[in-house]
Amino acid sequence: MKGNDSATVTVAVAVPPNARQGTALAFLGVVAFSGSFPATVYAMQGFDPWLVAIGRAFIAGTVALVCLKTAGLPLIPPRAQWRPYALISLGVVFGFPVFSGLALDLGAGTAHAAVVIGLLPAATAAFAVLRAGERPRPLFWAACTAGAAAITVFTLTRGEASAAWPDLLLVGALISAAVGYTEGGTLSRTTPGWQVISYALVLSLPLTTPITVALALTTPITPTPASLAGFAYVGLISMFLGFFPWYAGLARGGIARAGQTQLTQPLLTLVWAWFLMGERYGAATIAAALAVLACVAITQRART
Repeated sequence: MKGNDSATVTVAVAVPPNARQGTALAFLGVVAFSGSFPATVYAMQGFDPWLVAIGRAFIAGTVALVCLKTAGLPLIPPRAQWRPYALISLGVVFGFPVFSGLALDLGAGTAHAAVVIGLLPAATAAFAVLRAGERPRPLFWAACTAGAAAITVFTLTRGEASAAWPDLLLVGALISAAVGYTEGGTLSRTTPGWQVISYALVLSLPLTTPITVALALTTPITPTPASLAGFAYVGLISMFLGFFPWYAGLARGGIARAGQTQLTQPLLTLVWAWFLMGERYGAATIAAALAVLACVAITQRART
């Protein structure tokens, strides 16, 4: 009887009950994020890149403020948590949108910008070790590296690679997002994910509001249905709603483990680019997709 109880406990520990749920939630967040680059390109057809980068946070922050107020929650988090919220704001409210938006404006194509997303899961896993105390197994790191390499090789061999300012900006976006994801995933262990991103956005409003107003008054604005739709997407989905399942998934499935679902984001972004922008892909895309899916599967089986 004791032997059976021991075996049961071993299985329960080896396969965390929240792992699959966390992976599924994180993937929903990835699906939401995958349209960000094409939407940003569309938004910049009618609005200044800086206005798109900061204005999206203003839109999301205003909605977040209304949500917190409607839920009867405090409009700012406890003072003891301001530091991690400041890091989230610097990472995903300001850093990633500004760096990636400027990179796209300077000529980094949608597919080339996907290099950032291809390397982001590895960076997030590294920060999860440094900040969240997670310790993935060697098999996890091997699959994580292989997935990042597959995405990088695939994207760079599409002929859009050129070491220049856009690449440095994309590296800045990569580091910013990894910091914001790790801090947000850690806070989401004790605070619902939607509240985490809401507080980060609301704390940023004293900056995003005046900057957005100033940019709206001083930069050329030529709105079109496509640019308005793109701006709405990055403001409501990329900057707000997508973080609901994303942070919840990182908290339940583990930041490093669930974060590997983002290896699929570059391929989903290419699907968006094909559907919305008419880009065409061949057998190499299918091969990369299969390689990345295999790596994601391995990371999900590698126990932390």
